Amino acid sequence: MPINKRTTASYGVSRRTFLSRSAQGAAVLALTGCDAPESSAPVVTNPADADALGQAMMLSRGEVSALELVNAAIDRAEAVNDKINAIVTPMYDAAREQAANASAEGLLKGVPYLIKDLTDVGGVRTSYGSRAFLDNVAEADAPLVQALRFAGVNIIGKSNTPEFGLIGTTESLALGPCRNPWNTDHSSGGSSGGAAAAVAAGIVPAAQASDGGGSIRIPASCCGLVGLKTSRGRMVGEQADTELTQISVRHAVSRTVRDNALLLAAGEGGGGGVGLGEVGYVGIPSRKKLRIAFSTTSAKGTEPDENVAAAQRQVAELCQSLGHEVVEAAPAYDGKAFEDAFLDLWSQGAWGIRNNLLAAGVPESELGNLLEPWTLYLADHFATRGEESLANVQRVFSAVNETVTEFMSGYDAWLTPVLSSTAPRIGEQGPTVDPEVLKARTFDYVAYTPLANAMGTPAISLPLSWSADGLPIGSMFMAKYGEERTLLELAYELEEAQPWADKKAPIG
Repeated sequence: MPINKRTTASYGVSRRTFLSRSAQGAAVLALTGCDAPESSAPVVTNPADADALGQAMMLSRGEVSALELVNAAIDRAEAVNDKINAIVTPMYDAAREQAANASAEGLLKGVPYLIKDLTDVGGVRTSYGSRAFLDNVAEADAPLVQALRFAGVNIIGKSNTPEFGLIGTTESLALGPCRNPWNTDHSSGGSSGGAAAAVAAGIVPAAQASDGGGSIRIPASCCGLVGLKTSRGRMVGEQADTELTQISVRHAVSRTVRDNALLLAAGEGGGGGVGLGEVGYVGIPSRKKLRIAFSTTSAKGTEPDENVAAAQRQVAELCQSLGHEVVEAAPAYDGKAFEDAFLDLWSQGAWGIRNNLLAAGVPESELGNLLEPWTLYLADHFATRGEESLANVQRVFSAVNETVTEFMSGYDAWLTPVLSSTAPRIGEQGPTVDPEVLKARTFDYVAYTPLANAMGTPAISLPLSWSADGLPIGSMFMAKYGEERTLLELAYELEEAQPWADKKAPIG
């Protein structure tokens, strides 16, 4: 999809500004190790097993060099990537050169990192997971990539994604399926599937991701990671407006809460002009007792698989045991109308891509060789619905927003499943499945995640449960607009009470 080319500076973020912001507190942590939440990462002796902040601490103390750290990440990638297909464009030589020159600065100086192949890295291919863009080379870094470079990460490659991020699994015809490190017969989720698989396999401690309908939270749930979908307009480079149809955000997936919090501090854009105050670095849990709504029924009245429902009930009980008030409640809105409106908006992107290719001179007869059946189905859907359908999208989203905002006024957070099941098998939701079948499967599977995108509110997936057959099950907490701090503080508390960072996937 088209990427916003505006520079980081145009959003009010410069190196001087970034280094002087509240993320500076995290830099102090990286240098001293003081007051870093121990529950976020077990003590390790192998730097490659540490989380991002742990690696940064080791580097600052001289226990490991930047080159040793990046070589360890590359060695892991070369050992496991053939099994999972998480990295689709390696940047190993450039990463080694950066590490050898020690040219990076910042609080995450030298930490290996991946960028999703929907986000531009200057001079490197951005394929969008599509055969139509396999030769597309980005002219410059996207604003968030600039901010991450300021933070010092060492980018070792681009991660796998479905075509244009338009589906909840990662198995494009252009890049091939990304497999789940917990069980390679299953998907890693989507659309940030490559990012999540790489982190779960231990290649990198965290990776850049994006979310337009659940694409951070879905793979986080599938792969046993922390995945925070940020508020609309929070991160650098995002649209500085509050249009309900601006549904996509960029952030990260990680093994630990503190890494996710640190990357938020590194990448937030000072509010983006939408009235958001900075979150800064959230480093410890709050002991404030929250009022948490809890439900497992989707807005369409469907229930998740029993193993997912049981997992959420256990998490609700865990919250209660920590002193939070948990109330079984959910807002009442027309789930089918919301799903239809979301599909109309979602399909607009595919329609625009197809039209752009035709305008560039691609014969219509060639579209089937360049775009996947699912993408063409979505384009046809929007062509049938017409641009006038967007007015209805606004009406439906506005009504849902009003209803859910009123509901959330009585709660600090809302606990639901992330997905209706554990990770599907490869092929069950692939882009060549009959489109009508795929549409039904997809919307049943992701029945819980798109709401936060339409609301613009933050939501986090936490890896608090595993199924009997060893697949992760995420739990999703949504908060009010701008309340990432509430979610991160709660996440720290839950991570402390029921740790997950020492759980290792079979691959990696």
